[in-house]
Amino acid sequence: MNTYPEYKLVQKCLLEIEENLEWGSSDVWHNDVFIELSEIIQQRTQVLLSPTTLKRIWGKVSYKSAPSISTLNTLSQFAGYLNWRDFKHKNESQKSSWLEKKVLQNMGIIATSAAVLTIVFISFYSMIGSNQNTSKTIDFTKVEFSSRPITDGLPNSVVFDFDLNHITSDSIYIQQFWDVTKTIKINPKQDQATGIYYYPGYFGAKLLVDGKIIKEHDLFITSPGWIGTIDYKPVPKYIQSDNLFHSNLSFPKSIIKEITTSTEPIVSSFHLVKDFKGSSGDNLSIKTSVRNVYNEKWAICQSLKIVILGTNGALVIPFSIPGCVSDINLMLNDLYLKGKENDLSAFGVDLSEFRTIHIDIKEKHVTVLIDNKKIYSGQYNKSMGNIVGLRYRFLGAGEVAHLNVTEKLNEEVILDENFK
Repeated sequence: MNTYPEYKLVQKCLLEIEENLEWGSSDVWHNDVFIELSEIIQQRTQVLLSPTTLKRIWGKVSYKSAPSISTLNTLSQFAGYLNWRDFKHKNESQKSSWLEKKVLQNMGIIATSAAVLTIVFISFYSMIGSNQNTSKTIDFTKVEFSSRPITDGLPNSVVFDFDLNHITSDSIYIQQFWDVTKTIKINPKQDQATGIYYYPGYFGAKLLVDGKIIKEHDLFITSPGWIGTIDYKPVPKYIQSDNLFHSNLSFPKSIIKEITTSTEPIVSSFHLVKDFKGSSGDNLSIKTSVRNVYNEKWAICQSLKIVILGTNGALVIPFSIPGCVSDINLMLNDLYLKGKENDLSAFGVDLSEFRTIHIDIKEKHVTVLIDNKKIYSGQYNKSMGNIVGLRYRFLGAGEVAHLNVTEKLNEEVILDENFK
């Protein structure tokens, strides 16, 4: 555990942030949560704290040094204070514990120290005894928790079945994913609940009692072949595969018109999420030919993200025109590089014409090539598990002429698409 002098005050600040966010306990946060938190902090404070920095502060990554004063100032501002000094001033003056204050308030008079301590000790040991008795009556191993998607299409509702085994807590939740909108409060008398998913993917469903994960399982929402989406919020518009193939993987003219006439930025995506029969996501060769079909107004940057989904994580390989690389971010599962903190200029490319992109992954080492020219090489540490899907995300709209995915361990072609 980190023991720098202000560690306890920093933890109090983090707790206040968690309570304000209402995203559930940080014990169950994973990489995507910190990516989202980084973006929200930047929006509110105009200061960028990278997901890696946030994970270090929250204790998800081993790190011995104390946070910098600029980081502490930003976190304090996000929590509602002027700066770190203001947070310290307002919290260090509250040295006495909450329990001591409550005792004095309830007494209504300054009692002797002995009397106060007697009440505190009696209350404390009674609480311990009560908790011990409660823990003996709850056997979490007997709690059942499972889920089943209702359909093969999207959006897709999921039925959660559970037996709480006489748990009487008033804090029971199903966390479908890190997103607070996918957290369901459960009544102890319930034995079923439902949730909805608008995008395909590989999710982790968790059953929490009093903030503790007691059961969890994987939840696989597949796509019916290739699908397209215009990523409106909160509900996307779906374009099924029958309307996607026009010599290439692309949107029909009516959808392109809808995108190009919009006055607000629109992201459109192609998704394929399926069971690839246990193919390793850490040993893949992905070759694809892509272009952006709209590069005016708000889409001038020609941004594209190629997302490789795994059972334990994901890779996000970004591209844009050279002048916009400051706004792109590279994610290799547990490695996250912000364009504003790192030189990602090699990912700057004009996508107004078809370009061939090759993403080669060997034992978690990633090499990216454009038109057979190597632009990047880097290593991540945590396995992304088995490959379960691919996404293309264009700012505006784009099209894909070819895609080949080969598992390198067995030199087996697991996907070969010409989109004819």
